[in-house]
Amino acid sequence: MPFRDLVVGVGAARGVAAGELYGLVLRVLHGAGLAPAAVAELATLRERAAEPGLTAAAARLGVPLAAYPAEVLARVAVPHPSTAVRAAVGTASVAEAAALARGGTLLVAKTRSPRATCAVARLAAAEGDDR
Repeated sequence: MPFRDLVVGVGAARGVAAGELYGLVLRVLHGAGLAPAAVAELATLRERAAEPGLTAAAARLGVPLAAYPAEVLARVAVPHPSTAVRAAVGTASVAEAAALARGGTLLVAKTRSPRATCAVARLAAAEGDDR
């Protein structure tokens, strides 16, 4: 089994289907040559953490769902901030910021499906945790 050192950050509209989110995550991982078994956790905005689609996607991957408040995500530097996302949820990034919240390197920038976004980071050897 590979070392679990990947964090998949996900942003999602309310009511997103688990199949859409899970399919997006697999597509992004496979497209980057990354193994789903290397995923340590899914990470998202705290206000979306109870969404059934998010919890089901994490369960299908067999990983926990980490949740960060908007204030924490807003402090993470990301390559693709969005003014629309900032206006909607209080942070300019959810997927990329959540992927990077524990530190590390962004491997895959945010990728969209109709109702979700996904980004992947590799954890640094020594990470902090602001949850």
